[in-house]
Amino acid sequence: MIRSATVQFQHRPGDKRYNLSQVERFCQQAAEQSVQVICFPEMCLTGYWHVRNLDRDEVDTLAEPVPDGSSTKSLVELAAKFDLIVGAGLIERAGDGQIYNTYVVALPDGAVYHHRKLHCFISPHFSSGDSYTVFDSPLGCKLGVLICWDNNLVENARATALLGADILLAPHQTGGTASRSPYAMGRIDPQVWDQRAVNPDLLRTEVNGPKGREWLLRWLPARAHDNGMFLLFSNGIGRDDDEVRTGNAMILDCYGRILAEVAEPEDAMVVADLDLSMLDKCTGRRWIRGRRPELYGVLTKRSGHELDPREARFSEASTERAN
Repeated sequence: MIRSATVQFQHRPGDKRYNLSQVERFCQQAAEQSVQVICFPEMCLTGYWHVRNLDRDEVDTLAEPVPDGSSTKSLVELAAKFDLIVGAGLIERAGDGQIYNTYVVALPDGAVYHHRKLHCFISPHFSSGDSYTVFDSPLGCKLGVLICWDNNLVENARATALLGADILLAPHQTGGTASRSPYAMGRIDPQVWDQRAVNPDLLRTEVNGPKGREWLLRWLPARAHDNGMFLLFSNGIGRDDDEVRTGNAMILDCYGRILAEVAEPEDAMVVADLDLSMLDKCTGRRWIRGRRPELYGVLTKRSGHELDPREARFSEASTERAN
C-alpha cells in the first residue's frame, strides 16, 4: 500500500512566501497521517491566472531555475523533513532564458524531477515542454506528471502509461473557466466566491455542477481507467484573479473509481491508500496489451489544422476542417 494525498488551496498571486507556507502546512498534516506522496496544484507557488497579464520582466521576476532556485530547494527541504514525496508547481527559468510552467517533484533523498507543461497557453512569454516525465520512485513504482491541459489530450496520458507510470500526478488550475465550448465548464461569477459566507449553497452548487465536478467526471476517470494508472488530481480553489477555481481535489484508482475527494470548496487535503496489486490485470492494462501500434501512424501525422497551445486555447475560430 502507498498512502497518497492531494491538495486544493487558494494561492496568493505572486506571494511565494505565503504559498510555500501553505505547502508546508499540508505537508505537516500529511506526515501526521503517514502519507508518502503528496500532490499540490499547478503553479501554486507563484500564482496562476494573474500571470497572463504580466510583461516579460514581471514574469522573469517570479521565475526561478530548477533545481537551483529557492522554491525547489524549499520543496527538497520539506520532502526530507517530512519524509514524503512532494510535488508542486512554479514558473521555471531555463538556462537558455526560456520560461516554463513547471511541476517540481522532490524526493526525501534530495532527488528532484520536473515536468514542463506540454501545452502551455498562459502567456506568450512561456514556452511549452517537449518531453514526457516518468521516473522511478522509492515507493517501488513509477510516477508520471501531466499538468492541467496536458491531461485533456488523450495521447499524453497514454504515452505516460506506455512509459511505465503507475501513479499519475495531475496538478491543475481548472474549473470555472470561460470556455468556447458550450457544454464544457463555464465562468463562475467571482461574487459567488466572495459572498460564500452568506450563500454557501450557491458556491457548492457551482463547484459541483457542470462548471466543476460534473465536467471533470466526464473525462478524468477515463485517464486513470483506460491507461491503468492511479491518479492524484489537485487543483486551486476560490478566486484566481477574475475566475473561480472549483477545487474538487480527488484520488482515483486504476479503474477510475474515486477513492477520496474534497467535499467542500475550501483549502483542504484528502488521503487514500493505493493498492498497487490492483494494477495487475486492471482493465486499462489488459486493454493496452491488445494495442496494434502498426495502425496508429495517423496519430503522428499532422492533419493541417493544428494550432499552437495558446491559439488552440483561446481561438474563436471554427474547428471544422476546410474541404
